[in-house]
Amino acid sequence: MLDIKFIRGNVDLIKQTCQQKHCTGVGIDKLLEIDDERRKLIKESEDIKAEKNKASEKIAQMQGDDKQVAIAEMKLVSEKEKEIDEKLQKIKEEFESLMLRVPMPYAPDTPEGKDESENVEIYTKGEIPTFDFELKDHMELMKLHDMVDIERGVKLSGARSYFLKNDGVLLEQAVLQYTFKKLVEKGFTPMSVPYMVDTDCLRGTGYFPGGEEDAYNMERDDKWLIATAEIPLTAYHKDEILTEEELPKTYAGMSTCFRREAGTYGKDTHGLYRIHQFNKVEQVIILPADTEKSDEWHEQILANAEEILKDLRLPYRKLHLCSGDLALGKYKSHDLECWMPSRDSYGETHSATSFKDFQARRLNLRYKDSNGKTKFCYTLNNTAIATPRLLISLLECNQNKDGSINIPEVLQEYMGKDKIG
Repeated sequence: MLDIKFIRGNVDLIKQTCQQKHCTGVGIDKLLEIDDERRKLIKESEDIKAEKNKASEKIAQMQGDDKQVAIAEMKLVSEKEKEIDEKLQKIKEEFESLMLRVPMPYAPDTPEGKDESENVEIYTKGEIPTFDFELKDHMELMKLHDMVDIERGVKLSGARSYFLKNDGVLLEQAVLQYTFKKLVEKGFTPMSVPYMVDTDCLRGTGYFPGGEEDAYNMERDDKWLIATAEIPLTAYHKDEILTEEELPKTYAGMSTCFRREAGTYGKDTHGLYRIHQFNKVEQVIILPADTEKSDEWHEQILANAEEILKDLRLPYRKLHLCSGDLALGKYKSHDLECWMPSRDSYGETHSATSFKDFQARRLNLRYKDSNGKTKFCYTLNNTAIATPRLLISLLECNQNKDGSINIPEVLQEYMGKDKIG
């Protein structure tokens, strides 16, 4: 959410952002009209309350018929007050609904583009492997070593479901534990988060409105399954006022994540690339309202993820997301994509995003600066690792002619061996 004063002072910028981010759910002119009406009604309500307070003091000193007349007049004023407050409540609801759909303007260095096809590659790292034998994809490799069971997963839970087994489980856990340990050693606070949250958490982090179709809803309890640990971690300090001295907060959350993958019917149906349930280690940063520091942390959490990929010796590339591929609240975003031999291309495995105060305003997440002034925090997040999608690259890039799979050196202590098969 943005400050209405900022919107009023930058109308052309906000309209341009709506166009570039394909945000069709809000009319800025309509929003400003409603805000005018809201402010008018607030003033009328405040004036009536002030009038009633003065009248109450006078009535307390009056006697006889004059007092009864004055009381009768105040009843009429109270009825008018009630009418105004009812109108104000409706206007406030409409105002809040529109404000939730106003997009965050993107960073000045964001590439202009219509959609993900126009994201800009910054660089590639690592050597793409070549094979002098017939390549096996990750599903062939996992079935060869009894590491996965798709059929029984689908039988029990439907499409895009699976069981990991044997070395499949151990390899996934090795990747997660290695990543988690690495972040803790860098000073991140390890967090195990709730998998169920209320609507306010999803609205506060910017997933709602607009993302309801891709989330799993438990209507009976009015709760939602999380799509990422970002949601509960960013909302952890909701409605709190922190001190500048305790910032930044650096959290590492490990969780299972759930996504309906709405709108992707028939897309990436093979294997473990696009599934409903997966595991992730997420980095979340809460810091003071300082764009320079936010940019520094953006690069740092990206560097953490890149360091892990380098440790795993996986080829990858870094992308700068263009304006048309930025979601509502994103100020700046980069993706990391790992090389997946069976796809003969890179596949998205990591995403880093800066939000400035977009999420904090919705979550009422604030801090007091050194001068005692209360401000909204800035927030960022980044995927440190996500499985089992990363296993696609890990397995396929490390396969041998006989079907065995080399385990990266940094994971061998977790696996207790250097090779699968």
